[in-house]
Amino acid sequence: MEASREKIIVKTSVIGIIANVFLAGFKAVIGLMTNSIAIVLDAVNNISDAGSSLITIVGTKLAGKEPDKKHPFGYGRIEYLSAMIISVIVLYAGITSFVESVKQIIHPETPEYNAVSLIIVAVAVVVKILLGRYVKSVGEKVNSDSLINSGEDATLDSIISASTLVAAGIFLIFHVSLEAWLGAVISLVIVKSGIEMLRDTISQILGERNDTELAKAIHETVTGFPDVQGAYDLVLNNYGPDTWNGSIHIEVPDTYSAAQLDQLIREITMKVLHEHHVILTAIGVYSVNTKDEDVIAAQKKVREIALSHEHVRQMHGFYLLKEQKSMRFDIVISFDAGDRKAVYKEVVADVQKAFPDYELQVAMDTDFAEE
Repeated sequence: MEASREKIIVKTSVIGIIANVFLAGFKAVIGLMTNSIAIVLDAVNNISDAGSSLITIVGTKLAGKEPDKKHPFGYGRIEYLSAMIISVIVLYAGITSFVESVKQIIHPETPEYNAVSLIIVAVAVVVKILLGRYVKSVGEKVNSDSLINSGEDATLDSIISASTLVAAGIFLIFHVSLEAWLGAVISLVIVKSGIEMLRDTISQILGERNDTELAKAIHETVTGFPDVQGAYDLVLNNYGPDTWNGSIHIEVPDTYSAAQLDQLIREITMKVLHEHHVILTAIGVYSVNTKDEDVIAAQKKVREIALSHEHVRQMHGFYLLKEQKSMRFDIVISFDAGDRKAVYKEVVADVQKAFPDYELQVAMDTDFAEE
């Protein structure tokens, strides 16, 4: 699967390089012949797109390296770095185009359009639209941010090329040259797109919340085992597109033996790997009281107290020891809370008030898939 994905990305990038090199050559000649700064800048932009595709190929090849001692989780995150480089190239291209457009506004030059040049630019617009859609669709299919960014960039380029046609039409009809002004506006659109691409890529490198749909699917798989009464604290670590490691806690009856637990954990690990391609590196265990009615009633009361607080999303991991007068449980507090620690203290105080003779061990948890 990984080898097939790499081949698809490389093939798509090579198509992008060939298309952009040809377009750049044609546009450079036309731009110089017609004295059009917009078309010349468009040609330069095509060269930067070819460079972006080359970066995508290199990034994909490096990301496919096998794990080693230094990087035991693999090199998949290199793809995020290549996507970031492409974002910077887009941003740089937008800023450069804006500067050149402003220079042209201050010191205008009269363009000399002809039918052949405009037809070629029109064809380039169509090619760029098709190329952008193709590259972006493949990027979404194989989950490649580099291809998605390249596809969006190609779509923006088609808008730039189309703007030169609009400017040419206005000049030929009204004898007013607006291409520099249109170039400045489009440049700002490119700058905005580059900033958004860069922001999204940096967010991924920093580490985002769990993939909501993936987290939900894993929870359903784990809780589908007969004796698993709950699954909590799922943490997913991303090491590149479609590469996940994680950990989770499960609630099981306190009657379970070590041998039963070992078998259950192995079965859960294998099923999650098979169905979701996620390696669960650890499965923690919460023991659930099943024998004492008083303890079960206490658990219900604590749950009611905890969930009565607005920002408490969940209570789990409850266990009570009568003889030791000890009680432990975890509470999940939403990021929407203005002060999560304050909510935690309020919950602990209310439970302590209801059970004054007990020593409490309460952990504040996070829902890493919270929307």
